Amino acid sequence: MKFKISNFKSFFIDNALVGAIILLAAFLRLYRIQDYMTFLGDEGRDVLVVYNILHGHLTLLGPTSSVGGFFLGPIYYYFMAPFLWLFNYNPVGPAVMVALFGIATVWLIYVVGKEIFNTKVGLMASLLYALSPLVITYSRSSWNPNPLPFFSLLILYLLYKGLVNKNLKLFFVCGVLFGIAMQLHYLALFLGVAMVLYLAIGFFFRQKSFASVGKLFKYYFSLLIGFLLGWSPFLAFEIRHGFLDFKNITSFVLFSGKTGASGNYFAIVYDVFFRIFGRLVFYYPSPDLQNRFGHVALTVWAIFVLLFAVGSSGLIFYRLYKSMKSRDKDFEKYLLLGVWLAIGVLLFGFYKKDIYDYYFAFLFPLPFLLVTYSLDQIRRVKFLKAGLLLSGVLFVVIVALNVYGEPFQFPPNRQLNQMRTIADFVNNKTGGNPFNFALISGGNSDYAYRYFFTIWGHSPVTILNRQDDPQRRTVTNQLFVVCESLPCYPLGNSLWEIAGFGRADIAGNWNVSVDEVYKLVHYKGK
Repeated sequence: MKFKISNFKSFFIDNALVGAIILLAAFLRLYRIQDYMTFLGDEGRDVLVVYNILHGHLTLLGPTSSVGGFFLGPIYYYFMAPFLWLFNYNPVGPAVMVALFGIATVWLIYVVGKEIFNTKVGLMASLLYALSPLVITYSRSSWNPNPLPFFSLLILYLLYKGLVNKNLKLFFVCGVLFGIAMQLHYLALFLGVAMVLYLAIGFFFRQKSFASVGKLFKYYFSLLIGFLLGWSPFLAFEIRHGFLDFKNITSFVLFSGKTGASGNYFAIVYDVFFRIFGRLVFYYPSPDLQNRFGHVALTVWAIFVLLFAVGSSGLIFYRLYKSMKSRDKDFEKYLLLGVWLAIGVLLFGFYKKDIYDYYFAFLFPLPFLLVTYSLDQIRRVKFLKAGLLLSGVLFVVIVALNVYGEPFQFPPNRQLNQMRTIADFVNNKTGGNPFNFALISGGNSDYAYRYFFTIWGHSPVTILNRQDDPQRRTVTNQLFVVCESLPCYPLGNSLWEIAGFGRADIAGNWNVSVDEVYKLVHYKGK
């Protein structure tokens, strides 16, 4: 009876702690989300596409890739659609969807950490993931790579369960999920390599001969069928257009030159290895924020990160080696983490362009599991309870670093409100008449403004070239120019929307929010 009561008490406490962590994660991801979310040209483009989907204009094409000029699949747009509709076309809806994926990832890290290691590891890993400033930042805005941590962790967890239980249905589900992940970001390809390698090594480890290799082919075939189903929306587009995007991707991978990144393979691998621990778990500052800290502080911080990165990674590979020698039941668990880490880091060495933090999305959960497992092993040192004390102090230090970096210490950007305010001002100044629109910016596009004009039923007229519009019917009597780059000189600007309007005079200019707005009319001469 005491045993049962003890189990119930432990179950209640563990679930209460998990619930508290999930509530904390929800608060950190949803608190003032509309004020802190990113809403610029890319986000405006996405909600504009989804608005059209909700009005019957379906698509098989997703967002453009950040490099290479090719497209992703459309699945992210269809994820966004119900949330944009539920929030009455307010762009905060899809951002809330991403936050919910982030909250679900916190719970999933607990589940995986508990099953692979133990409950304490699951709790610590989920808490650190809930607090990570970088993770929070990417969990508070609508962007296609942002749900990838949830899918990558779920895919690998189900792959592990499928391998241990020899379950073809789970492999099929993994394939479907991988097809979805590939539509979120093409760096999910790295995840695909890890899946194939993990399945092969894990399968042959338990076989006494190669005679049963046919069963492995069944596993791969089940994965493939699931992948084709999950990837089918984009696959349909590719078949219809002669695999145009696939050709563009192949050309980019094989023939693109390097820009910005170091060409040294080992330098890139070291940088990635350091950053997935330092930026994610330990809030090591990005280069643009390092001037806030002294050289000594940064050096100590970097050493702290490296000790944990090397120590926790080495511990996993040591456990993998020991379990391989003893052929114990934990081999598949350690193999999963080892392959995920090795493939995820080493393949980046072949990527010769700039590597941004969001490229690590498919790796996001991994360092939290590795670091907290190493803390749990330190805790087990029995000598004078030194292990328990040291692991507790280290955990508190890591928590403190993350709390120190929470994004709410910075003023909100209020980008969504700014875009809507400026668009509303322009809309009122048009007098309800047709108008052309232009944006002068340092790199932003005008989709965010155009989205609001569209949902208000007063879209600007797009100026066509003379070959397509010889009568110049697409040139209206007024052009509104929003200047995000200041000082601004719209007259004579080479931007097509301004040049296509023709010679003009300034009929008015206003300061609206943080930008300037100009009204141009056709030049009448003196």
